[in-house]
Amino acid sequence: MNPVKACIFDLDGVIVDTAVYHYQAWRRLANDLGFDFSEQENEKLKGVGRMDSLNLILQWGGKDLSEEEKMALAAKKNDWYVESIQQMNGEEILEGVLPFLEELQQRGIRISLGSASKNAPVILKRVGLYDRFDAIIDGNHTTIGKPHPQVFLKGAEALGVEPSHCIVFEDAAKGIDAALRGGMYAVGIGNPAVLHRAHLVIPSFVGRSFDHILEALSTAKVA
Repeated sequence: MNPVKACIFDLDGVIVDTAVYHYQAWRRLANDLGFDFSEQENEKLKGVGRMDSLNLILQWGGKDLSEEEKMALAAKKNDWYVESIQQMNGEEILEGVLPFLEELQQRGIRISLGSASKNAPVILKRVGLYDRFDAIIDGNHTTIGKPHPQVFLKGAEALGVEPSHCIVFEDAAKGIDAALRGGMYAVGIGNPAVLHRAHLVIPSFVGRSFDHILEALSTAKVA
């Protein structure tokens, strides 16, 4: 196993769970357009950028709109979302995350965020984690969404660490694919059936130490 020098974290579903806020905003938009979509369909939006999410939702509703109309709708959804996340605080950090980040810092492991969300800095500040990260790569820094590895490669570059020495923590299949394509270790947070391509899948960070992760990855190979 290559020595691990950095950890890169997705935001939604890994550090905090903002899925409910996204779902509420997207559903409100769909309802305004005269249709609805299910929580099951919403799962398909995990790890997907804003415009790609909008295109999927419009497809579900059978709506064919101009690019100008789409841009206006995406902005409206984002305004609703940003308004809703203003209520977030430290209590919304997922259990086990803070002790794990603290351990990484104590051991000198570099930490980056790798998220499609353009609101990632706002969220991290609201929950009090902004200063825990050595680099923050979000949707404002990328041009290609997951499963392309751009966001994670930029994170590794910002930290000054080779991709093969990085662990990516992700809750979406597209994010796992992005990590693998980037030549990194991939740890899934959530359902093994969905994240089966990861080197390791854990339900959460609860009770997990960095040594536990390293031991579980000890037989994994990175391209």
